[in-house]
Amino acid sequence: MNAQIWHGHATRKAAVLVGCTALVLGLTGTGSAQAGGRDLGREVLPAGDGWASEGAGTTGGSAADAAHVHTVTTWAEFRQALADGGSAPKIIKVKGMIDAVSEGCDAFAAEGYDFQRYLADYDPAVWGHDTPVSGAQEDLRAASAAAQDQAIKANVPANTTIVGVGKGSGILGGSLQIKGVDNVILRNLTVEAPIDCFPQWDPTDDNRTGAWNSEYDSVVVYGSTHVWIDHNTLTDGRYPDSSLPSYFGKVYQQHDGLLDVVRGANHVTVSWNSFEDHDKTMLIGNSDSAGATDTGKLKVTLHHNRFEGIVERAPRVRFGQVDSYNNHFVVTKGQNYGYVFGIGASSQLYATHNALSLASGVSVGKALKKWNEAPLTAENNYVNGRPTDLIAVHNSEIPGEILQSGAGWTPTLRTKVDSPRAVPGIVDHRAGAGRLR
Repeated sequence: MNAQIWHGHATRKAAVLVGCTALVLGLTGTGSAQAGGRDLGREVLPAGDGWASEGAGTTGGSAADAAHVHTVTTWAEFRQALADGGSAPKIIKVKGMIDAVSEGCDAFAAEGYDFQRYLADYDPAVWGHDTPVSGAQEDLRAASAAAQDQAIKANVPANTTIVGVGKGSGILGGSLQIKGVDNVILRNLTVEAPIDCFPQWDPTDDNRTGAWNSEYDSVVVYGSTHVWIDHNTLTDGRYPDSSLPSYFGKVYQQHDGLLDVVRGANHVTVSWNSFEDHDKTMLIGNSDSAGATDTGKLKVTLHHNRFEGIVERAPRVRFGQVDSYNNHFVVTKGQNYGYVFGIGASSQLYATHNALSLASGVSVGKALKKWNEAPLTAENNYVNGRPTDLIAVHNSEIPGEILQSGAGWTPTLRTKVDSPRAVPGIVDHRAGAGRLR
């Protein structure tokens, strides 16, 4: 069927990882997800720890009975465990790296789909840039994409805790859908971003120069409430954008986002995670026209996270009251870099006590990106160990995009606020999967 081959390479490498760790434990069992003698599955979000502690707080599946505690070693077992018992409290312990695309992209390809034929049919020299692609190969691509969509998405029900067992446990190529539910916890997971096996060529995109558009975020919080995402590592892993080929002069983009919080989602805490080597990392609000669902919602706390090798959206915010403190943003020499904080429609970003470590020559002013008129608070942030007024530097460097100060609210749901001077050492030592203690 000749589907594109890049995830085929991933399958062979992932097989080694999975083969080394996948012990046959059965769907239910007593496998532990412990750190320092703690049972992570039974832990709840501490009081006052960000927006997810608002109201009833976030307890996930901590109250699960023995019948709803599962240890899983395959993607099929994982999805079965999620479906077991509906919204009854459940704890799912992921042991080893489980692969949502273990059979490779060809397993999803519709009969007759041929990527080389797709390229030939929609070559701009043949098709042009005036109309979207259509025809037999596009129909087969869409059918193939639908098959992948059904296979790699996992719907997370209410009252669920998902934890990785020990070090080196998590998900390869899957997309966690936290959609329209309440009370979910994700902890101690290494999540390698899903690769879209069948990106669509849009010749009309990017000012009619064309672009490859891909689907699938690693984690999507869609219309859900009380979600705690803690001590995970989310990354492109073995397949950074720099490894992707180009067709028609454009990168064959196979990644979307790492974490999106959208469509009226509310009361989310994102803490002690490591976001690594990704382009469009995190959206909080995905449309300027979503005010009917998003106004008064999208309340998210980000604290003690590490962002390294990130191009943009850490995060990009629309509508929400977003509290970002004690995060460490690392931009290395020569990496592709757009911005850190995106200031979008009606956003109310409160960013304080963060640390930015920028390589020589990297613009400090680009830490902020103005998409819409929306005042923000950005105080007590440090750049390369020195206190820096991010708004003032931005306005000086980019006078055509003046930002106003004053988010109009003050966070109250915070744990200990560390000195931004100490943040790099604290966060780099403790953020990410396998570092709970």
